[in-house]
Amino acid sequence: MSAGTTSNRIVVASIVATVFAGLVWADTTGLAGAAPAWWLLPVVIVVAIGGVDELVRLCGTSDLLMPTWLLRPAAVAIPLAAACGAQAFSAATALAAPTAALGWAAGAFALFMLALFTFEVAGYRPHGRSIDRLTTATFIVAYVGLPLAFMVSLRLICVENLGPEQRGLGHLGIVPLVSLVAVVKAGDVAAYVVGSLIGRHRMAPVLSPGKTWEGAAASVAGSLGAAWVVLHGTSLAPAAQPWGGWPAYGLAVGLAGMVGDLAESLLKREAGAKDSGRSLGGLGGVLDLVDSLLFAAPVAWLLWAAGR
Repeated sequence: MSAGTTSNRIVVASIVATVFAGLVWADTTGLAGAAPAWWLLPVVIVVAIGGVDELVRLCGTSDLLMPTWLLRPAAVAIPLAAACGAQAFSAATALAAPTAALGWAAGAFALFMLALFTFEVAGYRPHGRSIDRLTTATFIVAYVGLPLAFMVSLRLICVENLGPEQRGLGHLGIVPLVSLVAVVKAGDVAAYVVGSLIGRHRMAPVLSPGKTWEGAAASVAGSLGAAWVVLHGTSLAPAAQPWGGWPAYGLAVGLAGMVGDLAESLLKREAGAKDSGRSLGGLGGVLDLVDSLLFAAPVAWLLWAAGR
């Protein structure tokens, strides 16, 4: 990779990190009286729409025309349903109900399936590739929308007294979500740096030639280090911990992030594409930025839910 490309990646990554940090601060402090998660929902919407568009483009290499007008709102509605569900249950019980809130996301996904089949039934033509379109559309929305719903639920997984005060004894605030991002991205950065400098043994030479076992080992170490810092080593450390504490969390979430990265590599390899898109310059597309988070989010959510 050229020095110019590396510099571009660093600049874009710095801008993205700064914007995200600002939104995290606004969300944590309840800026302008906003309820938890609502300052972060614009990020969810951008990722949902961008991810759907990039996957549709990748699938378009096989001449499969997708109903993007339906997929975009579906991918947005699923994580928004999780946010609205947590707010609704909190208003009724004074406690957030993360599992029940995810039921709202499942309901949104079921409504999408109803709309998708209705669309295909209404426009059915013999040999029109309806099954291909149905399965691909379902995959796209599930791949993007459901992990985003888990991320939203991580933000609200143990919130008492929803609102700017957030003073309940069980309050975890934004720590679960920050822990997910920190663990996964620390692993990504460590893998990239170590793999570029000393990587010699390819981990998946056919699927992703740039990934090495040296980088993978560094990724695990980076994820474990980030888990310790967020969950144990700083003032952010909450009283409640995910199941297994920081070692299990760092290992499980970090490994899931690596699988998520390889999963997107598989999709790009099948489509003959280097990046999922070019919206983020040297970083590629939206999916190139969040691919490792998509598989790690459900794992992080399960560990936090089991550890409360």
